[in-house]
This record gives sequence, C-alpha cells and structure tokens, in this order.
Amino acid sequence: MDALVAVDAIARRGSFSAAAKELFRVPSTISYTISKLEEDLGVQIFERFGPRVALTEAGEELLKEGRYLLKAAGDLESRVRRVASGWETQITIATDSMLDSAGLVPDLAEFYRVADQTRVRLLKEELSGTWEALLDGRADLLVGAAGEGPSGGGYTIEPIGKISFVFVVAPNHPLADRCHTLGRGDLLDHRAVSVADSARTLNSRTVGLLFGQDTLTVPDMRTKYRFQLAGTGFGFLPRDWVQDDLNRGLLVEKQVEEPKPDEMLYMAWRTGDDGAALQWWRSRVRETQAFERMRKGPSDQARSTL
Repeated sequence: MDALVAVDAIARRGSFSAAAKELFRVPSTISYTISKLEEDLGVQIFERFGPRVALTEAGEELLKEGRYLLKAAGDLESRVRRVASGWETQITIATDSMLDSAGLVPDLAEFYRVADQTRVRLLKEELSGTWEALLDGRADLLVGAAGEGPSGGGYTIEPIGKISFVFVVAPNHPLADRCHTLGRGDLLDHRAVSVADSARTLNSRTVGLLFGQDTLTVPDMRTKYRFQLAGTGFGFLPRDWVQDDLNRGLLVEKQVEEPKPDEMLYMAWRTGDDGAALQWWRSRVRETQAFERMRKGPSDQARSTL
C-alpha cells in the first residue's frame, strides 16, 4: 500500500521530488520504494526523463488497479474507526474556488469544541474537479459545488445558494471604452482569463470561452480575479467579489450579448455516508450563514499586493 501511494503521487506530480514533498518524505526514500517495487514485480513502472518521469504501460495498469485498492483500504479504515467511536477520525470538505474557505472559521471553532478528536481537511477544487473529489473518495462533503453533478449517481445533493456573475475589465483594458453591448466579434480579439478544471478523470468543463480565443488559464478564481484587476484579460467574476471594485472604479462592468446565468451551488455527500462529523457539518451549513460568509471576495490586503 505504501508503494502504491508513492506511485500515485509520482504519477500526479510528474517527478519523484514533487511526490516526496506531497508525502513529506525525502526523494531518496521515494526512489528506493519505487526501485524495490520494480525489482519485486520484475517490471519497469516509470520511464525516467531526467527529473521528470512517466508511467510505462505496466505502470499505468498497476496504478489503475492500485487506486481501487487504496480507496478500499481507506474506506475500511474509516468504517472501523467510525464504528468504534461514532465520530470519523478525519473529515475532508471540498469547496469550489468561487468560495472562500476562511468563511468557515466560526464553524470550525464550534466543531472543534464538540469533536476535537476529528481532524478537518479543507480542499479547494475547480469546476468538475469538485465533484470528482467526492466520487473518488478524496472529499467527504462538498460545500459549494457548481452544477448538479455528473451522471451515475452515488451521491446526495442539496442546493445552498446562488452566485451571480458580472463581466468585468480593468479601466485600462481596450474593451473598457466600448459603449455598446459586447459581442463575439469584440471579444475574440482580446485575451480571456479562464480557471482550469481540476478534474483528473471526469470530462473537463469550460465556461464562456470562444473557439480560437486567446486564453490565459489560471489555477483558481482568486488568481483569475487578480489578473483581471491588473488588466491582463477579461471574463466573468462573482458579483460579490467585485462590487466594491466597481464602486471604486478599479473594474468596469460591461454588458455582453451572452451573459453568464446565475450558478446554483450545492452541498453534496456520498449516499449512505452518515458519520457523526458529516451529520454535524451538514446541519451546520443548513442552519447557519456559512455559505454567505464563504461567498465574500478577496480582501483589500490581497488587492494591495498587485
């Protein structure tokens, strides 16, 4: 199992050193683990290209089946501990980057008061990657997942609120002085700023991009906001994030022929999961202003670093 964990981390990160950082180990330990596994199996698992590595065909098959084993082992451990105590040893909450996890500060304080033996892990995912985190077991609860989720079921959802979007550019952007409603012809000549989908296996989702569009792809919504504030490109941002910037003239709202509709966000969990910590967090999100706190935008301190 330890070797499979290492193979999975290397495959995702692309190098032994990056995997070592993720697993809090030294690279030599990771290298020895893989060399020993290759020796025991009698097959080569990774092709080496300097510091970068790539899975061989045999390695791909090992990882594909190995991930099922890792998930099964993790599920078994969680079930045993849950039966013994009633409270999970760890609960992982994933949110879309449209929401600020810092909004959960008062909720975490209350949770630790009643369940100080349960560790909390917060994940930040993008678009379909949020749903994927739930389906593959990396997250136990989604708070703020966009869309109604992939087909196939296996999870339960509840709507928790909507996010409204506005098309904005910086005052120095060429589109800022256009007085008419912007159409495809206006937008195609300029750069869009887009958030990359963090999904690994589900189909990636793209939002509001034109075919052939020059695009700057960034890792999360906060980075997208900062680049648009700096005039690097255009795009839709949550209105809650930018209203103060619009009032102060730091961003300019433009009307477009194809506006982005409001996005319903959901709370979701795997059907059948019902640990005490999961129940607590579901009730907390329903009964408090957690969603309202999380939908606030970047702080003035973040703006000052531009």
